[in-house]
Amino acid sequence: MEGASNKIVHRDEITDDAFPDSADIPEKYIRTDEVSAGAVVAEDDAYELPIIDMAKLLDPDSSASETARLGSACRDWGFFQLTNHGIDEAVIQRMKESTVQFFDLPLDSKNAVAVRGDGFEGYGHHYSRLSKLDWAESVILITQPVQDRNMELWPTNPPMFRDALEEYSAAVTKLMAKLVGSMAADLGVAPAALQDAFAGKRQSAAIHRYPPCRRPEAVIGNTAHTDGLALTALLHADGTPGLQVRRGGRWFPVPPPLPGGAALVVNVGDILHVLTNGAYRSAEHRVMVNAERARTTAVVFQDASVGGMVAPLPELLAGAEGGEVARYRAVPRSEYLKVRFSALAQRKGFLDGLKL
Repeated sequence: MEGASNKIVHRDEITDDAFPDSADIPEKYIRTDEVSAGAVVAEDDAYELPIIDMAKLLDPDSSASETARLGSACRDWGFFQLTNHGIDEAVIQRMKESTVQFFDLPLDSKNAVAVRGDGFEGYGHHYSRLSKLDWAESVILITQPVQDRNMELWPTNPPMFRDALEEYSAAVTKLMAKLVGSMAADLGVAPAALQDAFAGKRQSAAIHRYPPCRRPEAVIGNTAHTDGLALTALLHADGTPGLQVRRGGRWFPVPPPLPGGAALVVNVGDILHVLTNGAYRSAEHRVMVNAERARTTAVVFQDASVGGMVAPLPELLAGAEGGEVARYRAVPRSEYLKVRFSALAQRKGFLDGLKL
């Protein structure tokens, strides 16, 4: 998750009067027009988010067919559920429990790791965009590489939180390396072409709690957006729904895994969209809140770049066998956030602004 020290996108500390248990919602949360923007697909409409089986991707007997399904999911939806991902069940369970236990703490305890000044790491509101707040409390932390961590903002309460996040972060790093290798196969390039774009790049984690709200039709848990980095993996810590993916102008609710399930929801971010020259789709999504139940998630965001640039993979472009013309201009990774936040300020589509 990228950070910002500007007035367009920032994070606010959480105070005692946040998330009132009342129908009287402060104006800073009211987003009625945004909630009603776009039709939501009814529950009885037949659709299913693609399900990709990691074990089949790695099995030589089923790899080709499952790789084709992976490519189709990334092109058509930009989202999929990943099963049999290989992360140890105990690691998953500790991450879930640590996330839930942290948000159950008193506010004073959570504010021991509160966001500071113009920083983006620590506990606080989710990103505030253009003077409105999301109905969410969050902890955002840099997790990889290890030397980039700010351990002062890693919670020590609950006691297992740090170890749980450490284990989970390392496991997701390994998983994503395997997954992008399969994506490379689908794209017709050598695994290293895409894996090298991800290797050693920054990873961050965000744990979110979306409290129940008496007026769910008036607030948004997470503003409609595309993810700014390359690849995202979401772990549900409970069974409360809320995530919606935009496809064909409509919002499709994404059901959480069945009780006891450990599937991850994986989605393509803007950088991977550019790296693949638009072959893979960075899909807009949002989180709606529930009137009765909180929703808690743990999300990992992985960065990527090619030679310090956010640009289409050279192996996909003209000059390579079967290559194509670049559809997106190259942007230095160091300037990428400025370009993205500028688009946010002008309410313009970020990826559209990079098109050639």
